Amino acid sequence: MLKILDKYIIRKFLSTFFFMLGVIMLLAMVFDISERMSEFIQNDASFYQIIVGYYLNFIVYYGNTFSPLIVFISVIWFTAKLAQDTEIIPMLNSGKPFNRILRPYFISATILMLLSLVLNHMILPNSNRQRLDFEERYYRVGLVVENYQAEYPNNEFVHYDQYIAEGNLFSNFEILKFNKNDELIGYLRARNTMIDTVKGTWKLLDYFERRVTPPSSKKNAIGEMELEFKNDFIREGRVLDTNFQFSLKDIAIRENTVEAMGYSELTDFIAKEKAKGNPNVPNFEIELYQRTSFPFATYVLTLIAVSVSSRKKRGGIGVNLAIGFVFVFIYIFAMKVTTVAAIKIGFPPIAAVWIPNVFFGLIGYVLYRYAPK
Repeated sequence: MLKILDKYIIRKFLSTFFFMLGVIMLLAMVFDISERMSEFIQNDASFYQIIVGYYLNFIVYYGNTFSPLIVFISVIWFTAKLAQDTEIIPMLNSGKPFNRILRPYFISATILMLLSLVLNHMILPNSNRQRLDFEERYYRVGLVVENYQAEYPNNEFVHYDQYIAEGNLFSNFEILKFNKNDELIGYLRARNTMIDTVKGTWKLLDYFERRVTPPSSKKNAIGEMELEFKNDFIREGRVLDTNFQFSLKDIAIRENTVEAMGYSELTDFIAKEKAKGNPNVPNFEIELYQRTSFPFATYVLTLIAVSVSSRKKRGGIGVNLAIGFVFVFIYIFAMKVTTVAAIKIGFPPIAAVWIPNVFFGLIGYVLYRYAPK
């Protein structure tokens, strides 16, 4: 059963959180509208599309993304105010241990953590799909992919210098095919390549194709091994219409497209991209693991916030807020460092997203030990 103290702190916690979330999201919307309004007008976006198709999903995505940090600031704010109003001291003097005062904080944190988990794994993929579709249609800069290379089934390697979404045009498109002995058996190059997204057919311009037949060996009359070369197939021309085993979405997508994928879809996508040797796989894995690690950061940041702000300070609430912003800065910096390490030097992505939580969890435990009892 929840006691009066529990209900009081839970009400303070959740009301402060949702108030700050609303204020921050409102400010974010105002800044975003001021920046995007010209594109909305130029592309004839309707009021309904802007509000329901974009900004509703905008609030869900960014509100959930920054919810652990908003939780931290909210707890710092209302707990510091309780301490300044000398409400923490009577709670401790009533004989309740500090652990008992922490209980409603963690009940509230659990509510927000579960809400974030549900959003990340069940609601946000579809919400992000609508948001990204709106961005693609109304204001996003056209997709450009550079220096792409990947391996496909049947030992087929694909490379191109640049893809420009406007016109579906690839430059210096190449396909190399090898046999089981890693011998080159096919080579196709085109200066420019276009794709018909409706029919799924490819048009190669200024192309060159060569099919190589590996030499076969046989013994001559005196028992020596000789290599026998057969004629290769070579052709070149101005235009060639053809089909490939891959489609446009397999070789040219935006990295944030994974935000619109559900759990099973994302895990399957990561497995395919690993097989292709896509260097952006760590980015995709980080997106997958962050969907769970970020909600659990709510516990860590709540513990730190209560431990820091539960003591009355001479400088007032401002001192607690300043300390809180320092921790927020360090936390964000730690996440960036581990993420860059995963992308650039091969640090395990799952460790990259969980290490900040573990590290700050230890800091929270130390601060908790020194909190007023």
